[in-house]
Amino acid sequence: MHEQEIFDVIIIGGGPTGMFAASYAGMRELKVKMIETLPVLGGQVEMLYPEQMIFDMGAFPYIKGKEFVHQLETQMEPFATNICLNEEVTAIHKEEEIFKVQTDQTTHYAQAVLITSGLGAFEPRKLTFDYPAAYENTNLHYYVNDLELYRDQTVAITGGGDSAVDWALTLEEIAKKVYIVHRRDKFRALEASVSKLKASNVEIITPYVPQELVGDAEKLEKVIFKKRRGDELMALPVDYFIVNYGFLSTNKQLDEWGLETQRGHILVSQKMETNIPGIYAAGDVTTFDGKVKLIATGFGEAPTAINSIIQYLNPGQHIHAPTTGAEYQSDKFKIHLEDE
Repeated sequence: MHEQEIFDVIIIGGGPTGMFAASYAGMRELKVKMIETLPVLGGQVEMLYPEQMIFDMGAFPYIKGKEFVHQLETQMEPFATNICLNEEVTAIHKEEEIFKVQTDQTTHYAQAVLITSGLGAFEPRKLTFDYPAAYENTNLHYYVNDLELYRDQTVAITGGGDSAVDWALTLEEIAKKVYIVHRRDKFRALEASVSKLKASNVEIITPYVPQELVGDAEKLEKVIFKKRRGDELMALPVDYFIVNYGFLSTNKQLDEWGLETQRGHILVSQKMETNIPGIYAAGDVTTFDGKVKLIATGFGEAPTAINSIIQYLNPGQHIHAPTTGAEYQSDKFKIHLEDE
């Protein structure tokens, strides 16, 4: 049928859930290939929030996005995961019990597939009024890559979700002055984060929405905000303006692959099974009753999916699923305490 190598499982998506799935699959000694659309691993955390603190991970009171991704890469290192970057999956077909995963570059083969593509292709939600595009190359930002840009600067952030509040708290320690402007009096972020925000030195301005950007067509100098349900205007001089309205994403290819979906997410069972035998899913790409969208949730779903895949690859056999990492004693995964 083909001459290419056949893997036990192909993981589609190299974000945190996919990376942890690859590590766990390595512990279970599966032969793994990972396909990622982006040029790096880490997904949205690496591309959009590398400098943002993550507060909702077990064992980490907080950790910077890029450091979190680095830890996941370190966790993957002992295992020979075959990683394919800059490849977009275009189709999945099954022939003679083998899945053919076609990308925009080549075709890959595996006995099972695990989809951990998160929210799919994404782009930031932008301001709805016209402004010089050059501002996006200077001091109008939709995501943050380098915190040092904002050191000792005046920064305004607009948005009311977790990301906007987290950025405000993170930048408080770096910037000279931080404003957070939201169109409602109530924020949508986690309650603990909002309480921390209110106790911080970040100046909270509500309920206002941005209406106009003022500058020299190359660099933004101030933002004009309009009070909701009124005509009151407020001009806010800034060095940087961060717009955090979230991101538009699409997983439209899932339906084309024959997967049962609900509002762009894959419906899965408690075993992370999709409607197609041999294809599994985990992380933000999935939905089920009671689903909570956290990285920690994906980290629980990933080993569940891998264990289900092992059972799928060994029909009729009872497969022991270890309950603790201490049971993995391969030489490549031993921790040498004598060096401490």
